[in-house]
Amino acid sequence: MSKLIPQPFIDELIDRADIVEVVGARVALKKAGASYKGLCPFHDEKTPSFTVSPDKGFYHCFGCHAGGNAIGFLMEHDHMSFPEAIETLAEMLGLEIPVERSDADRSENQGLLDALSEADRIYRQSLRESPEAIDYLKGRGIDGAVAKRFGIGYAPDAWDTVLRQLGRGEAQTTRLVRAGLVIANDAGRHYDRFRGRIMFPIRDRRGKVIGFGGRVLGDGEPKYLNSPETNLFHKGRALYGVYEAQRTPGRHDEIMVVEGYLDVVSLAQHGIEPVVATLGTATSAEHVRQLTRRHKRVVFCFDGDRAGRAAAWRALETALPYAGGEVELAFLLLPEGEDPDSLVRSRGADAFRDLQGRATPLSNFLIDELRQQVDLGSADGRSKVVALARPLLERLPAGVYRDLLTADLAGVVGLTADRLGTLLASPAQTRTRSQTPPHRKSTLVRKTITLALHFPSAAGSIGDIDGLDEVDQPGAGLLRSILEVSRGNPKITPAQLIERFRGDEEGRHLPRLASEVPLDDERAAPEVLRDSLERLVRDQRHKDAVRALKERALSGPTNHA
Repeated sequence: MSKLIPQPFIDELIDRADIVEVVGARVALKKAGASYKGLCPFHDEKTPSFTVSPDKGFYHCFGCHAGGNAIGFLMEHDHMSFPEAIETLAEMLGLEIPVERSDADRSENQGLLDALSEADRIYRQSLRESPEAIDYLKGRGIDGAVAKRFGIGYAPDAWDTVLRQLGRGEAQTTRLVRAGLVIANDAGRHYDRFRGRIMFPIRDRRGKVIGFGGRVLGDGEPKYLNSPETNLFHKGRALYGVYEAQRTPGRHDEIMVVEGYLDVVSLAQHGIEPVVATLGTATSAEHVRQLTRRHKRVVFCFDGDRAGRAAAWRALETALPYAGGEVELAFLLLPEGEDPDSLVRSRGADAFRDLQGRATPLSNFLIDELRQQVDLGSADGRSKVVALARPLLERLPAGVYRDLLTADLAGVVGLTADRLGTLLASPAQTRTRSQTPPHRKSTLVRKTITLALHFPSAAGSIGDIDGLDEVDQPGAGLLRSILEVSRGNPKITPAQLIERFRGDEEGRHLPRLASEVPLDDERAAPEVLRDSLERLVRDQRHKDAVRALKERALSGPTNHA
């Protein structure tokens, strides 16, 4: 992997993160001795069996056995990937994520940035020299100031505008191909990707150009053309206008998401900001995560035709895990035949703001869309609503918002909220402690791993145990690895140990062991741990001796001359 988050940073993140704060923002917790308790967000329960230990940085449910550290909780509860969870915690703590790159990676990425910056300069210069392109923008109501602010340019209708100026030699041409600016055909000939198009630079939050979107002049196809995926540019992560949005004067709790470059620019021309656009792709979970981290209200705006309605529904499905809490998600479907650009130019900014203010909250939009798919006048139709709603509600975070939406849906189908909640609960959610498989028998290896996990300083203080490498039992390899990591990291915490073994097949069991407190007195840990390790060695040697005796017995008496 060419880009890695340094392990010391991950350790620092876990050490500094307040797991009570992380979990408490999503689950109602109450103090219970040295720990905190609440209803488990991962299964349905009436009596709290979910605990959070601030001292050790663990959470654990004694009912369904979910458990882990702050990173694991965000991944499980908020459906985040590992990098997303790291980024979320880092932002909470005000830390910048350092990324390890090889010198070759850094050189490659800087080369791509330089090529894109030079192409941006060429396109902007070409716009100033093209009356046709300038007239097109004026015809769309875009003035020079807004065009300059968004860095709008023009790619002349020629095969080699960028190639001729920047492709001086094989290495430079290869760099242009990797930046998505030049295409190589099957015959090995090179030519510009963007030709005869209004160019919209796509910038990251630092203002660096990472890609382009091009809108053809006239009626050519495709109407819009984006940069391909590169080391720098990923459609599922990037948003057009995000740099300009964050530089909009004043504090903006609300942001709107539209589908096109011109929609963003046209709305900005009329003073409606901040606005961003997806890049010819569906709204992704990464898009929603970025927006909900920085804004309290996100309005998804779509054209009012069938395709727009379908895109809005896909966005709703993606956004469900982020709904509720302090963030409001809303949907604005424009009148059929209109898009944001056409509507704001024909009706004006005030009319558009009025529509924006009356955008439909996610909960209402979800229920309205389900209503349109069935006949609520029949039992069959109402039953189908419940079936359609089940997978949607399961994607919502457990808590007040999901309970309220379930109650609203119950009113639609004519059931009580409690009854509908029971019907909607999946087998995994209705699992109780009595239905949960019992723990495996606690072996000596398991007990020793639990000791080492809870008391890593003790594990790190124990020197080499003669014969420990010979122990051949399930879990022995994991135990040796934990001891080795603890020795090399004297200040490592239990939560950090769990993280070190996230990708390990046996290490995935560590969160469950985190709930098993092996000792009341931490001072006794070194002695008890050493005794357990020595017992493992003795037991192994005894088994080996017994096995050797059996083998000799089976081989029969040895004849001597």
